[in-house]
Amino acid sequence: MSRWNKKRRVMHRYDQSARVYEVQYSEEQETKIQTVMTGVTLRREDAVLDAGCGTGILFEHLSKNVKSIVGTDVSRNLLNEAKKKAEAANNVALVLSDADNMPFPNGIFDAAFAVTLLQNTPDPRATLKEIKRVSKPNATIVVTGLRKAFTQKRFVDMLKQSGLKVDSVKLDLAKREYIAICIKTLR
Repeated sequence: MSRWNKKRRVMHRYDQSARVYEVQYSEEQETKIQTVMTGVTLRREDAVLDAGCGTGILFEHLSKNVKSIVGTDVSRNLLNEAKKKAEAANNVALVLSDADNMPFPNGIFDAAFAVTLLQNTPDPRATLKEIKRVSKPNATIVVTGLRKAFTQKRFVDMLKQSGLKVDSVKLDLAKREYIAICIKTLR
């Protein structure tokens, strides 16, 4: 399957499930995000990227602790659902964007999150390189990957090959998902 066909298929799937996404996955996502947040230190002046933000579940965990959040997603319907949370937070902007081709200049985000994103992309390394591109030097980059899509070795190797320094990797959620806390290296 071509890269664009996979992207179209993912976009269509999430457009179709947007209204019921939180009913199906919010408990799992909340647990994952709470685990993620225990390993991350953010500053009040930080600008944060939530790549593949979905319905915006992460916004509630970040908005009171950072200056701004930009949520991107390829699904217009998911962004419509995220709009409610973005408006409540007051410091969230939403952008309809492919995670491999984000419309941002180099090095503008202090931290980036890619939660439940990589297994939905045709080339996870390209996605990671794009997230790295828009992140500042030494930015914290949090990435998750489903165990059914990646072995731990493949997941960690992919992070390193994308130029990220892996600080920690946890296997969480009843051993269903890897959670990595990384730092953008200068190479």
